[in-house]
Amino acid sequence: MSHLPITLAIDTAAPRLQLAVLRADGTVDVSVDDIATGHAELIFARIATLLARNNLGYADLARVVVTTGPGSFTGLRIGLSAARGIALARDIAAIGVPSLLALSLAAPANQAVTVLLDARREEAYVQSFAVPGRPIAPARILPMNEARAAIVPGSTLLETPFVDIALLAVYGAAADPAMHRPEPDYVRAADAKPQTAAQIARRTP
Repeated sequence: MSHLPITLAIDTAAPRLQLAVLRADGTVDVSVDDIATGHAELIFARIATLLARNNLGYADLARVVVTTGPGSFTGLRIGLSAARGIALARDIAAIGVPSLLALSLAAPANQAVTVLLDARREEAYVQSFAVPGRPIAPARILPMNEARAAIVPGSTLLETPFVDIALLAVYGAAADPAMHRPEPDYVRAADAKPQTAAQIARRTP
């Protein structure tokens, strides 16, 4: 029997700190804290506890997978920084998975699924998938009424912001690192636009 790569999964995009470890035998153990803030203070303590209760250490990890957004700006940065740091220290692959794709994994297998995620401001992130994990088109942010109109008829509709962290660990164990870069994916353009030389008013002498 072949062993799966021991994989740590991290999700900090929503108001939760979610962790999972996929063991070599295919079983998954999870850790979930319902918190809107404070991820940075808890994340490494929770990882240490999760690994210890599975008789594992950082040296046993073969991969680390993390959600890349959209989601909380601060939360995403914490999760991504932790995943990259662990991957760099252990010289292992860091797998980035867009949050809407990660959410789609909870839908029934072999069925079309649409993920709709409240983006506030009367807007929503929306993305459709031929089957869980296989997007039809890139994620978009639309006015809420347009997002609901974009739902594929007959598809399973998912509106929860909370990823199934165990499924994310399983997905990350098999994902191609070259196709899953651990880079933030905010979907919505940043509110603050960087100034350019042309935009900066010149002061007359």
